[in-house]
Amino acid sequence: MNKILVANRGEIALRVMRSCREMGIKTVAVYSEADRNAPFVKYADEAVCIGPPPSNQSYLLGDKIIEVCKSLNVDGIHPGYGFLSENAGFAAAVKKAGITFIGPSPEAMNIMGDKLSAKAAAKKYKIPMVPGSEGAITSVKEGKEVAVATGFPILIKASAGGGGKGMRIVENIEEFEEQMKLAVSEATSAFGDGSVFIERYVAGPRHIEIQILGDTHGNIVYLFERECSIQRRHQKVIEEAPSSVLTPEIRKAMGECAVNVGKACDYVGAGTVEFLLDENKNFYFLEMNTRLQVEHPVTEMITGIDLVKEQIKVARGEKLSFSQADLKIHGHSVEVRVYAEDPANNFLPDIGKLVTYQRPQGLGVRVDDGFEEGMDIPIYYDPMISKLISFGKDREEAINRMIRAIDDYKIIGVETTLPFCKFVLKHNAFTSGNFDTHFIKHYYKPEMLIEENEEEAIIATLVASKLMSENKTAISSSTETEVEISKWKANRL
Repeated sequence: MNKILVANRGEIALRVMRSCREMGIKTVAVYSEADRNAPFVKYADEAVCIGPPPSNQSYLLGDKIIEVCKSLNVDGIHPGYGFLSENAGFAAAVKKAGITFIGPSPEAMNIMGDKLSAKAAAKKYKIPMVPGSEGAITSVKEGKEVAVATGFPILIKASAGGGGKGMRIVENIEEFEEQMKLAVSEATSAFGDGSVFIERYVAGPRHIEIQILGDTHGNIVYLFERECSIQRRHQKVIEEAPSSVLTPEIRKAMGECAVNVGKACDYVGAGTVEFLLDENKNFYFLEMNTRLQVEHPVTEMITGIDLVKEQIKVARGEKLSFSQADLKIHGHSVEVRVYAEDPANNFLPDIGKLVTYQRPQGLGVRVDDGFEEGMDIPIYYDPMISKLISFGKDREEAINRMIRAIDDYKIIGVETTLPFCKFVLKHNAFTSGNFDTHFIKHYYKPEMLIEENEEEAIIATLVASKLMSENKTAISSSTETEVEISKWKANRL
């Protein structure tokens, strides 16, 4: 494999290209008009504009991407995540064109891409499941019967869903019909498929996922877990590896279940098996993502394995160079997703220009991004600016290093999720490990960030005022400022 086209954009395109360069493989970027000056376009050995900014006119044009591959003698396509990464039709078309798709087979994608068929496949290996319907619910009457048998509260979920779309919590039988109709309508609108199913609603769950890797020779291993319970709108914001609550016994049991899920669909490449963990540490299969995950860097940090390189090696037909016994957890890693969103305003997107953009540096700090100072955040795509990753010898060091890195990250021009992430990392519920997917509901209100920002602004004003005082030395100014700040804080209490 001498040349790989990366069918994606932004930070993940750049991240894949770096691994390719280390392997001596040439890269091709495809880009929309909005990304003409993006770092990933400049980094690639070759780059081709494939259309206007909207993704349905550029990054989702599978046929056009395959045409580019043929014209430039590309050997393989890496899809990254999002866009066409879990599109079985695209994967099949790539294979038909004689190009290697760096990912699982179309058949595995089809099985795991639908939550109901994924559950059916996993059941063959007796993987623990959340109680609920056996298949799709075809009528309100049937749904009510299943809901009553399952026991309230229940969760209505879209079979083809993701990102919280087509999902409804139902507390009692009286509201079931309305919520089911809403779930079906939203699922149809979002995915073109109105199929829904029912599960018991697990109170206080933790979202834990297992990274697996399989080759074409029948070998599948698990690379331990990622804790992904800090979420907003059912989407992850902070991830860490390993989880602070898993015992070695539970970790092994979950890992072996994840491997069996992979075996159930003859999985090849990097994939992620997601589980819910309840308050009694019982775990249940949720779904499988048949691609590289956004949060894969924390797994790389604790294992020392470059997952993109392994994907490419597997796609070339190579055997895994390590066994399960070779894999060990080293240290702890935390990742925060830096979105151009305002956490003080219900996490609404805050699109604009990166007037100031300075990345944090130092030991144990990694930044996966796709932007430079002066660039605009496009309105057409996910508003993620970067992924900020820290690594430490233990969880405490990784958290403290992340807080330092957040303080060192200078972004002016747009609001970001950095202040929220810092709030979470310093909260006792997080540091103690006693949290679940309802962290925001239980512990966070937007006014908390507003108050914190006001306090920091007042302190900054006091410091600036003292430093500018006439006929004061820097030392005396600093001393008087500290006294002034102490008085101000005491008056607020």
